[in-house]
Amino acid sequence: MSDTLVTTRHREIAVEHLLFWTMRYVEEQHPGLLDSLEASLDKLGDPGHGADKDDDAVRHIAAKMIAGARE
Repeated sequence: MSDTLVTTRHREIAVEHLLFWTMRYVEEQHPGLLDSLEASLDKLGDPGHGADKDDDAVRHIAAKMIAGARE
């Protein structure tokens, strides 16, 4: 795997971790954040073009993150 791909993967893991724990913290301080995020999923999409564009996959990942933050 190229250094660029490895660095990108590491950055993605770090960002997901920080976002997840930020979502949990804010939800504790301001209940309703996760409900609001969940309600916004229909506006979320894959900005890519071509055969690998998959809006449903992007929404599924976001929904799983929200569900995980609720636990």
